[in-house]
Amino acid sequence: MTNTSTDAASQSAAAPSDERVAVIGAGQMGNGIAHVFAQAGFPVTMIDVSADALARGRDTIAKNLDRQVKKGSVTAEAKAAILGRVRGETTLDAAASATLVVEAATENRDLKFRIFADLDRLAAPEAILATNTSSISITEIAARTQRPAQVIGMHFMNPVPVMQLVEVIRGLATSDETTRRVVGLASAVGKTPVEVNDYPGFVANRILMPMINEAVYCLMEGVGTAESIDTVMKLGMNHPMGPLALADLIGLDTCLAILEVLHDGLGDPKYRPCPLLRKYVAAGWLGRKSGRGFHAY
Repeated sequence: MTNTSTDAASQSAAAPSDERVAVIGAGQMGNGIAHVFAQAGFPVTMIDVSADALARGRDTIAKNLDRQVKKGSVTAEAKAAILGRVRGETTLDAAASATLVVEAATENRDLKFRIFADLDRLAAPEAILATNTSSISITEIAARTQRPAQVIGMHFMNPVPVMQLVEVIRGLATSDETTRRVVGLASAVGKTPVEVNDYPGFVANRILMPMINEAVYCLMEGVGTAESIDTVMKLGMNHPMGPLALADLIGLDTCLAILEVLHDGLGDPKYRPCPLLRKYVAAGWLGRKSGRGFHAY
């Protein structure tokens, strides 16, 4: 599945500008971000400390492109060209030539702080440093650099090749020019950019995560089974996916990390993570990626 604006971009063999993109992280979000930039004609360097993760990420891009070829939205020739625009590297030094760096590492505050401090040292002075964080303060991340005006949030939705939205989050010091360029780049890859301000969880997860958390409380308190809770929300509220199945797709560890940011940052007990969510994460039941979450896979 993909959107038609990205389909159109995929048929162009030439990059739409002189922008060069580096994506930090080859996991679920990172390979999706690399996919859409390469599909839109940008040269992309996908960086991960693990060569195995890079191989898996590239394989995921290829499989997603195969689906698009079967649908007829991308030609076999375009698939080969898209893959040809993605190269993998295992050190942050490879970000030195990028004009835009998009960090898509694990949702861990200290890890992101370290990455941005390193990127500030390694990336070109004019490069924009964007983060795909789903909840962590852009202002705090920017403060780890000497270029806070060039640090911004670029929060893609999962799965990246399919979902239309990109939240564009300005930190306290983010410049108008940085925002303009990132909004333009999001549009260039066929997405709809929406500007929001830098508060815990931004808009998407400030609304979504309390819903998921409440669904987990319903499960913990025996209000319904996982299947019944998801069915109520799908058929009663016309959601394409139930909240517990969505949590499994996102990753229960990621959901817990976002709820902790909301709880700590806003100080409101309504964001307190459900004890059952903590228990599942402690057990390693993280959702689809581990084979078991609220549902079995």
